[in-house]
Amino acid sequence: MSFAARHIGPSAAEQRRMLEAVGYASLDALMDAAIPEVIRWHDGLDLPPAATEEEALAELRALAARNTVAVSMIGLGYHGTHTPAVIRRNVLENPAWYTAYTPYQPEISQGRLEALLNFQTMVSDLTGLTTANASMLDEGTAAAEAMTLARRASRSRSQVYVVDADALPQTISVIRTRAEPLGITVRVVDLDAGPLPDELFGLHLQYPGASGAVRDHAALVGAAHEAGALVTVAADLLALTLLRPPGEIGADIAAGTTQRFGVPMGFGGPHAGYLVVRAGLERMLPGRLVGVSRDADGARAYRLALQTREQHIRREKATSNICTAQVLLAVMASMYAVYHGPAGLRAIASRVADRAATLAAGLRAGGVGLAADGFFDTVTALVPGRAREVVGAAAARGVNLRLVSDDAVGISCDETTTPAHLEAVWSAFGVPPVDPVAATVPLPRESGYLTHPVFDSHHSETAMLRYLRRLADKDYALDRGMIPLGSCTMKLNATTEMEPVTWPEFADLHPFAPAAQVAGYTALISQLEGWLAEITGYDAVSVQPNAGSQGELAGLLAIRAYHLSRGDTGRDVCLIPSSAHGTNAASAVMAGMRVVVVACDADGNVDLADLDRRIADVGDALAAVMVTYPSTHGVYETGIASLCAKVHDAGGQVYVDGANLNALVGYAKPGRFGELAAGGLSGADVSHLNLHKTFCIPHGGGGPGVGPVAVRAHLAPFLPSAGGPGLVSAAPHGSAGILPIPWAYLRMMGPDGLTRATGVAVLAANYVATRLREHYPVLYAGNKGLVAHECILDLRPITKATGVTVDDVAKRLIDYGFHAPTMSFPVAGTLMVEPTESEDLAELDRFCEAMIAIRAEIASVGSWGGDNPLANAPHTAGMVTADEWTHPYPRSVAAYPPGVDREAKYWPPVRRIDGAFGDRNLVCACPPVDAYA
Repeated sequence: MSFAARHIGPSAAEQRRMLEAVGYASLDALMDAAIPEVIRWHDGLDLPPAATEEEALAELRALAARNTVAVSMIGLGYHGTHTPAVIRRNVLENPAWYTAYTPYQPEISQGRLEALLNFQTMVSDLTGLTTANASMLDEGTAAAEAMTLARRASRSRSQVYVVDADALPQTISVIRTRAEPLGITVRVVDLDAGPLPDELFGLHLQYPGASGAVRDHAALVGAAHEAGALVTVAADLLALTLLRPPGEIGADIAAGTTQRFGVPMGFGGPHAGYLVVRAGLERMLPGRLVGVSRDADGARAYRLALQTREQHIRREKATSNICTAQVLLAVMASMYAVYHGPAGLRAIASRVADRAATLAAGLRAGGVGLAADGFFDTVTALVPGRAREVVGAAAARGVNLRLVSDDAVGISCDETTTPAHLEAVWSAFGVPPVDPVAATVPLPRESGYLTHPVFDSHHSETAMLRYLRRLADKDYALDRGMIPLGSCTMKLNATTEMEPVTWPEFADLHPFAPAAQVAGYTALISQLEGWLAEITGYDAVSVQPNAGSQGELAGLLAIRAYHLSRGDTGRDVCLIPSSAHGTNAASAVMAGMRVVVVACDADGNVDLADLDRRIADVGDALAAVMVTYPSTHGVYETGIASLCAKVHDAGGQVYVDGANLNALVGYAKPGRFGELAAGGLSGADVSHLNLHKTFCIPHGGGGPGVGPVAVRAHLAPFLPSAGGPGLVSAAPHGSAGILPIPWAYLRMMGPDGLTRATGVAVLAANYVATRLREHYPVLYAGNKGLVAHECILDLRPITKATGVTVDDVAKRLIDYGFHAPTMSFPVAGTLMVEPTESEDLAELDRFCEAMIAIRAEIASVGSWGGDNPLANAPHTAGMVTADEWTHPYPRSVAAYPPGVDREAKYWPPVRRIDGAFGDRNLVCACPPVDAYA
C-alpha cells in the first residue's frame, strides 16, 4: 500500500460514499465546483513521484550521511547535552505528547499543563524572578520580546535600548530586526569600556557573556534603574545552578534558552526559549502562561491564564504576535530538571565548570593568554594571528571551536565534554595536557532552587517512566481520537516522518558548524524550499522563521523593505479583513505598519466595495493587504483574483496567509492566483506556510512549529535568509531539526498524493457540513453551497433559545470522547470544524453522531432545567462513582452517552475549570506542598 493511502483516512470506497452524500461523482468534480476557476491550477505539481516509506528513509539516510557529527565546542547558546533515554522515548518519540494540541481545552490537557507548570517553576527558581511564561520560540525571540516588554513598562521616555557587546551575536541580530520598524534605537556597547548612556529605556546583559566572561552586573543594574530603564539578563540556566541568579541583583527580566536541558541542538532548533519577570510585570508577559485554578468541585486544576491568545482579542493593539510556544521542548527541559533534580543539575554544572577550568589551566600552562579570569563553561583564548590555524587544527581532530577573530578562539565545554576532547583542544593549540583541576566559580550562588517535591521524587527510571505515563494519560491527543479544530489542521504525523528527527546526524549538529560538515542539511533544506516554492507558485522560500507568527513578520518586513528600497517611504498601511487571524494585525504593527480594517459581507467574504473605499482613503500610503485563503470562515472566496488586481493597481503588495493551505495544495497556487484572468502573473506576492499544519510537523501540545516565508522574485532579496531586514529567529535555518518531517511527507506523498489529500480534506469538511446542517446551521458557504476544508456551526440561535452555550457543547464533547472544535473563532458563539484528510469515515461519523446526540440532549434541557449533562460537563470518574448522585439525569447519561465505547472511555481528570478564579488569584508556579493536603 502506498504511503498516501496510509496517510489519507477514508478508503476509496468510503470516499465514494462521502461523495454520494455530498452530491458529487468524483473528487475532481467536487473541487471544480468548490474552487473558483479564476485561481484553479490544472497543470499538476512538478515534484518527484512518490517514494515508498523505505525509499524515503533510505534517501534521508543518504542525506544524513553527508553531515559530519563533530565534537561541538562552539557554544554561543547551543551545547551538547545528553537527552535521558526515558525522556527521549517517552516524550520526544511518544505520540501521546507530540500529537497533542495547544491546551485551550484545559480539562483534557492537565498532563502537559502540569509539565509546563514545572517548566515555569524551574525557570523562576533558577533565575530568582517571580513569574515565567510557558516558553518562547528561542533565545533571540525571547530577548526581543523582553525589549518590547521593557519599552512598555519603563518610565523612561527614551527610545534607546542598550545591548551588551558581549551578548550572543544572533540575539543582537534578532533584537535589531525587531527594533527598527518600531522606531527603537539599538546601541551595542562595550560595558567594560565605559558607563551607560545618559538615556535609555532598557538594558540587555548576557550572563555569562558570549566570550564566557562572568561579570558582576549589580552596579550596571543599579545605574540602569536610576535612569528609569528596565534590565534584562540573558542567562544560562545551567550556569545559574552555580552562579548568583539575576533576580538577586535586581534584574527585571531574564531571557534565554533551555536547550542544554536535554534538548538536542538540531542544527538550531526547535528549543524552548524562556522569559521570566519580577513581580509587577507578570500581566505584561507575552505568549502563554500556565496558571493554577480550580474546577467545579473546587479541586486544583491548571489552565492557560491571562493574556493567552491576546493577539486574537486585541489584534492591532496586541503587544506580541506570538501565538505558539515550544511546548514539546519545554516539557523535555522540565523533565530533565525533574529527573536530575537540584543536586543532579548542580553536579552536571560542576562537571562542566571543572572541564572548563582544566582546559584553561592547560592553556595557561602552555603560555596561551585568556580574555577573562572568571568564567563558567567558556574560555576565550588569545592567540595573535594564529586563530584560524588553531581552529583548523582542532577541526582536523574532530572538534569544532569558535573563530572569534584572527587573534582569538572561543572554546565551550558542556555536559558531553570528555577528557579526550580537552586533549584534542590542547593539541590543536600545541600545548601539553595537564591534570584535572576543580573550578572556582565567580559570584557563587548561595540561594536554593527547585525545592518543590516534584523535583525530588522521580530520579529512578521507574519513577520517571510512571510519572510521564501518568501525565500523558490525563491528556487527549491524536493517538486517542480526532481533534477537529478549525483553522489549525490536526492530521496524521506519520511515524516514518518523525523517525529521522532523533538520528544523531540531524539531531547533534551545531547551527554554526562549518559548511563542509552540513552538506546533507544544506541539500535537504534546498530541496524542501524548492518543493514548497513549486507548491505555492512563488519564486523563493526561506525556512528561517521558526513559527507562523515569525513567518508573518518576515513576510511583512520583506514588503516594507521592498517599498523602502524603491523610495516609497510613506507606504505604511496594511489592509486586513475583519475576519482575519488576530496574529495578522499584530504582525503588521510589529512590522511598523498601520492597520486599516476592511469589512466582510453577509456571506463572510471580503467586501470588495469596502476594499475600494479603503484603498481610496489611504491612497499612496497603501503598503499591503493581508488575507487568509481560503478565508478564515472556511470559504473559497470568488473575489480573490480581483482583490489581488485592485491592490497591485494601487501600488500595494498582496500577502496571503498560508494557514489554510491544506485546502489548496495541488489545486491552486497563491503566487499564481488570477494568472489566467489577468493574462499574466498577478497572484499574491508573499505567504507564510505552517509546516506544523499542512506539512505534518506535529503540534507537540502547542509547539514546535515552522513558518517558512515564500515570495515572488522581487521580494526575494528581502528574505531573512538573503540578508533582508535581518534574522527573525536566532538560528540561520530556524528549527532545522524538524525539517526532515515535511521533507519526508512531500517525498512520500508525491504530487498525486498531495493533490488527493487536499481533495479528501475538502470532501471531509463538506461531508460533516452535509450531515450536521439540519441539526446546526452552517454559517458560511461558497460556490454551490460548498465549504472549503472547514465549516462553521452556528450555535447562537440554540443558545438564545435554550441557554446552552458553545462552551457547554465543547465540554460535553469530552464526555463523548472528542476534543472540541475551535470555539468562538472567527465568530463568537460558533464551532469551527476541520476534519482533515487523515480521519477515516468511521471517525467522521462518530463525531457527527456525537454532535447529533448532543443536539438531542439540548432539546431535553427543558425537562432537566439548569442541572443538565451539558451544564455539568465534563463528567469525571470521581463524579459519576460518588456515593451521592443528586442530578435529574442518570449516571449512565453522564458517563456513557450514545456511541461511547465503554472499553475505550476517556475520563477527564478534572471537571469544568473556573478560569476567572485563576486569573484573579494568579499562581504560575508549582503550589506549595501544603496545597496538596
